Amino acid sequence: QVHLVESGGGMVQPGGSLRLSCAASGLAFSRYVLGWFRQAAGKEREFVAAINRSRHTYYSDSARGRFTISRDNGKSEVYLQMNSLKPEDTADYYCAADERLIVSSYGQHTQYDYWGQGTRVTVSS
Repeated sequence: QVHLVESGGGMVQPGGSLRLSCAASGLAFSRYVLGWFRQAAGKEREFVAAINRSRHTYYSDSARGRFTISRDNGKSEVYLQMNSLKPEDTADYYCAADERLIVSSYGQHTQYDYWGQGTRVTVSS
């Protein structure tokens, strides 16, 4: 049984940083594409970043240059380092995993098989 558990969310002031973690179990972690998505209140879930088994990384326009996705296959964990946070980054952040995605699908939340329960990030002064 696959489990993804996010942690590291919280409240931070604009310009601050947070590091989200997602611990996975029950899957051959190194073979999976891992993604981070977010969903703000009243909005649709949107792509933030993805990393594939070759450690190639992909970012949304809003995340590029401020966020960094990384993975530790030995620990079965994926991370999202978020810097220069803005109020518009406020959302619930979810990690997701899928084994067979093609690059063109990395940003489509409907294509991922496994999801965590989410961790809330609030950026406010």
